[in-house]
Amino acid sequence: MTETTPTPGALPDAPTEADLDVLSRQLGRPVRDVVAIPARCVCGNPLVAATAPRLSNGTPFPTTFYLTHPVITSAVSRLEASGLMAEMNERLAADSVLAAAYQDAHRAYLAARAEIGRRAGTGPVPEIDGVSAGGMPTRVKCLHVLVGQSLALGPGVNPLGDEAIEAIAPWWTAERCYCAGAWNTEGAAPQKDLSRHGPQGLPSMTGRPAPVRGAKGADGAPADGGRP
Repeated sequence: MTETTPTPGALPDAPTEADLDVLSRQLGRPVRDVVAIPARCVCGNPLVAATAPRLSNGTPFPTTFYLTHPVITSAVSRLEASGLMAEMNERLAADSVLAAAYQDAHRAYLAARAEIGRRAGTGPVPEIDGVSAGGMPTRVKCLHVLVGQSLALGPGVNPLGDEAIEAIAPWWTAERCYCAGAWNTEGAAPQKDLSRHGPQGLPSMTGRPAPVRGAKGADGAPADGGRP
């Protein structure tokens, strides 16, 4: 399967059972309330999950798009550890054109969430009404969210997410598959919530062990990728 560039605001079909199995392995826990897979590896495996704005247990869930692929997650964590977010925040404060584009990204995030909510049948979620994610619309607090949006909705929607994707090119690019060894493919997919534990085994090209959620990696980056 080849990767296609999504149309901004468009959502693909619902995930298959095979997609959900891969997601559970990538995340190290049973996947929950995924509505669509808006970005895929060139091999077809999920890169980003689109999740309902209210989980089936009733919890509001503002992180509509989140990264699931361990290699991208680790790469973005390196960027966060490098201080890139502070630099981006300085630029947002000084560049009115960039700030306006970032406001547009915030609105695009909310519009996409509304569509995902309609598809999921969750109805209104007033607890997160007007709240996007990642620090939008005025700050950058989580690059994983911005990269997830850029991969899900395509280039040109979130300028800072697009920049972050360019910056992780030493570790991940859309043209190559990095799935081999990135998560445990043996046995059954996780049946218990192991969200505090990262997926097993990253490719040797990353130079990093599997991330442990809630812990710091060897480079000082958050190992859990900022995912909920």
